[in-house]
Amino acid sequence: MPVVNRFAELSPAIAEWRRDLHAHPEILFETHRTSAFVAEKLRGFGCDEVATGIGRTGVVGVIRGRSSASGRVIALRADMDALPMAEETGLPHASRTPGAMHACGHDGHTAMLLGAAQYLAETRNFDGTAVVIFQPAEEGGGGGREMVEEGMMERFGIEEVYGLHNMPGLPLGAFGIRPGPMLASTDLFTIHVTGRGGHAAQPHDCIDPILAASQIVAALQGIVARNTDPLKAAVVSVTSFRSESDAFNVIPSRVELRGTCRALDPGIRALIAERIAVIVPNVGRAYGAEAVLDFRPGYPVTANDSGRAAFAAQVAAEVAGEVDTETPPIMGGEDFSYMLNARPGAFISLGNGDSARLHHPEYDFDDALIPVGCSYWVRLVETAMPAA
Repeated sequence: MPVVNRFAELSPAIAEWRRDLHAHPEILFETHRTSAFVAEKLRGFGCDEVATGIGRTGVVGVIRGRSSASGRVIALRADMDALPMAEETGLPHASRTPGAMHACGHDGHTAMLLGAAQYLAETRNFDGTAVVIFQPAEEGGGGGREMVEEGMMERFGIEEVYGLHNMPGLPLGAFGIRPGPMLASTDLFTIHVTGRGGHAAQPHDCIDPILAASQIVAALQGIVARNTDPLKAAVVSVTSFRSESDAFNVIPSRVELRGTCRALDPGIRALIAERIAVIVPNVGRAYGAEAVLDFRPGYPVTANDSGRAAFAAQVAAEVAGEVDTETPPIMGGEDFSYMLNARPGAFISLGNGDSARLHHPEYDFDDALIPVGCSYWVRLVETAMPAA
């Protein structure tokens, strides 16, 4: 791969940073050690500005090129948080924090962007300003939303923003991208079904919330099957069904359902929410029960600007030799969507090879990706804002 030669020298140190971060995972906004680590490195690299506490524990570094005549400002983003799960890799750098693990590669994302920041601060071979964003709470906390709502884009004059995520199953070091929707919206719902409990041998004296809840589950599956355009991807999944009793001979009074719905189109997303709001109370009522919906909108669709996606693919091809520009979208979510809603840009996948899948207890980021990811970030900045 035609990676930047300097990263052959820097990669061992960057890998050590990555493994240190992996051994000390932090969840959601509690990335205090990680954020301090990042800020210290950025200051040591000689960044022109290092701002902390953005989006609670986010860090932003500003690196100005040899010239700023172009006036352009481009941002690169990495996520820092881990997942609340136990690690089972058995590696020397495995998590030392019980119940927390870097099972999504955010340690690698952070390390690669730090490596790119070091190189950009050393060389400054571009005309404009590079802004490096280190974001907390991607895994369900909406850290990207908080950074945007605090005015990050305006404060640093950001015009375009780019993100990257490793992808197991994609060949090691290969890139994948597409224009338009890349990842899905991620809404959540909880449904409380209340009936009248009693003896299982006397169902006629009860209002069975299990029967009502079961019919709600079945009806929800009809949304994708009969309400959405078959050519537009959508998911409605009930993932938890719990009652207040575990007895064999008791009809409970209450049942709780939980689930998620996903879409790649904002119109389909809105349709699903509307249909759930109609189905839940009415199906419950049909069985004599009360069904109450708690619907919580999550991350929006992550959609790439077509022009920026083409540019990102061009840069990636220069690093990797070839890029899949029609990689299939996935129904997972990503709060980089908030940044793409605020500024045009693109989100790209970088292959982690034949590793355990994301969010698996045996997953580990492959350090062989470090020079590839670092080179992509550097080439993106230098190509978008060529030195005068």
